[in-house]
Amino acid sequence: MSRGKDAAMTVLPGAEPYSHEGGPTGVLLCHGFTGCPQSLRPWAEYLASEGLTVSLPRLPGHGTTWQEMNRTRWEDWYAEVDRAFGELQGATSEIFVMGLSMGACLALRLAELNGAAVAGLVLVNPSITADTKLFLLAPVLKAIIPSLKGVGSDIKKEGVTELAYDRTPTRAAATLPGLWKVTQRDLDKVAAPTLVYHSTEDHIVGPASLAILRKALPAARLEVTQCPNSYHVATLDNDADAIFAGSLDFVRSHSRAGKE
Repeated sequence: MSRGKDAAMTVLPGAEPYSHEGGPTGVLLCHGFTGCPQSLRPWAEYLASEGLTVSLPRLPGHGTTWQEMNRTRWEDWYAEVDRAFGELQGATSEIFVMGLSMGACLALRLAELNGAAVAGLVLVNPSITADTKLFLLAPVLKAIIPSLKGVGSDIKKEGVTELAYDRTPTRAAATLPGLWKVTQRDLDKVAAPTLVYHSTEDHIVGPASLAILRKALPAARLEVTQCPNSYHVATLDNDADAIFAGSLDFVRSHSRAGKE
C-alpha cells in the first residue's frame, strides 16, 4: 500500500491531521478504526492550549472513503504513528502517547517497541482483542462482502457525531487480529505508566480488552478511571472534559521536563 495513493484521495472536511508546536513535552494522539482525527481534535487542542507539543496524524485509508481504507492494513496505520513519533522525537525531550480504541492499541505497540522513549500512555476504551462478532467474522467475510455496518459514533451525548465511515471495510478489518496478536504478545515490554479511561457502557469494545491489560500490566503502573456517562467515543462524549483534564494531570505528574 503506497501512501501516495491515499494522499491523492480527497480528505473529508474535519478529518485533517492536527499539530501544534509547544514546549519540550510532546503528545502523540492516535485515533481509532474507521474514525479520523476529528474524534480526538478537541483533546489535541486542549493539550496544545496548555503548552504541550501535539501531533494528531490521520491514519492511511481513514478520513477519505471506506473503499480506500480497504486497500490498507494495520501495518500501514502503525507506520504512520511511528513516523509521527519519530518527528516528535526530533522536536521534544519526552513523548506521551494517547489513543482511542484501536488507536490505543497502536499506542501500546509504540510503547512495546520504543521502551523508555515513551514517557506514559493514556488509553481510552482500548481495543486489543476481538471481543465483537464483527471482527471475529471479518477474516471470513472479506472474500465475500466488501463492507459491513459501520461501528462509528457510539456516543451518548445528544447532538454529537463522530466523523467515521458508515461502513466497515472487511479487508481492512481482517488485518486487525494481526495487530492484536503482536500487541498482546509483547505487553510485558510496556514499561510506561498507563492511565486507562473505561466507559461503563460501551457498544463497540467489550470487557475482554481491559481484562487483558489488568492481567498483563503491574497494578503499580496501571490506573483505570471509569467514564460513567459516555459510550465508546468518550473523547467526544459527556466525560470528555474529565479525560482531557485528567490526561494533562497525568502528563504533569510523570513529566521529566524541568526535573532533570
